Amino acid sequence: MSAPYDFEGLWLKAKLFVNHAMDDPAGRSFEERALWASLALELLAKAALARQSPLLIAVPSEDGTNVLIALGLIGGDARFESVPAKTLYSRCEKAFKPFDKGEAGKITQARNAYLHGPTAEFAKIPEKAWWPRYWSQAVILVSACDREVVDLVGYSRAPVVSGHLEQNRKNIEHRTEMLVERARQRRAQYEAGTLPAKVAREWQPGQSMSAGLSHSHVVECPACENEGFLEGDEVVNVDTQYYQISEEDYDVVVTLTVQGDYFGCPHCGLVLDSYELLSQVGLAEDFDVEGGSDDIPAYEGDYGND
Repeated sequence: MSAPYDFEGLWLKAKLFVNHAMDDPAGRSFEERALWASLALELLAKAALARQSPLLIAVPSEDGTNVLIALGLIGGDARFESVPAKTLYSRCEKAFKPFDKGEAGKITQARNAYLHGPTAEFAKIPEKAWWPRYWSQAVILVSACDREVVDLVGYSRAPVVSGHLEQNRKNIEHRTEMLVERARQRRAQYEAGTLPAKVAREWQPGQSMSAGLSHSHVVECPACENEGFLEGDEVVNVDTQYYQISEEDYDVVVTLTVQGDYFGCPHCGLVLDSYELLSQVGLAEDFDVEGGSDDIPAYEGDYGND
C-alpha cells in the first residue's frame, strides 16, 4: 500500500479520475465528467507538489505529526492529512508558472456547489468552453510532474486535449484583442466627445485602474501607448548592494524583482488581470523596484562555534 503522500500513487489516481472524465458523453453526463475532472486536478496539484517534497502537502499541526509522517519518521497507524485545495493551488501558482489559482479555484467552487448545493448544474459556462479552461490549468500540473499529456490520458485521447488547448489559446487571443480594441475605442470616443454618458460615469481619463498590489512599475500601454502600471505582489528575488561611503558607514541599495500579475492604464481604462492576458501582449514579465529598509536581509553573523 502506497503512502498517502506518494507521488506515484497520487499520479496514478489522477490518471484514473481524468480518464473517467473523458469517457463517452453518451455514458456519462457533463456534470459527472466535470466532477471527475475536478477531483483529478486536485490530485495533480498534490502530485506536483509532493514530487518536490511531501512537506508541501502536509497540514501543519502543533505536534508536527503530519510533517513527521511526510518525512517518514512516523509509521504505523498515524493518519496523514493533506492541505485543502485552496492551499494546494496557491502553492502551485507560486511554484509552477503560469498556473492560475483563481481559475483552479473556480473549478473547486463549482464542484463543491454541485456536491453540496441543490442545483444539478456543475458550471455556468457551456461545456465546450469549460474544457479548454480546465485543460489549460491541468497541463501545467502535468508538466510540473515531469510527465506528458499522453502519459496521463493515453495516445488515443491526447488529440482531444490538444484540441482543447488550441481552443483556449484562441480564446485568450480573442479576449485580449477585444479588451485592447475596446480601450482604444473608449479613448477615441472620449477625445471626440462622443463617449456615452453611462460609460463616462464609470470611467474618465486619469481615473486610477490600480488593483492595489504591493508593487508597481510604469510600462507602455499596449492600447493607447501612454504610461500604464504593471503591478505585482510576489517578490521573486532580493538584490542587496552595500556601498562604503565612509570608514564606518555604508549605504545600502535594495532592488526587488517582482512578478507582474496585473496591468491597468488610467489613460484608456485597459485592464489585464491574468497571466495569459499579460503574456499575450508581452507584459508577462518581472520588473525591478527599489526596496526599503524592511527589505534588507537580517545580518545573522557568526555563531562563534568554531
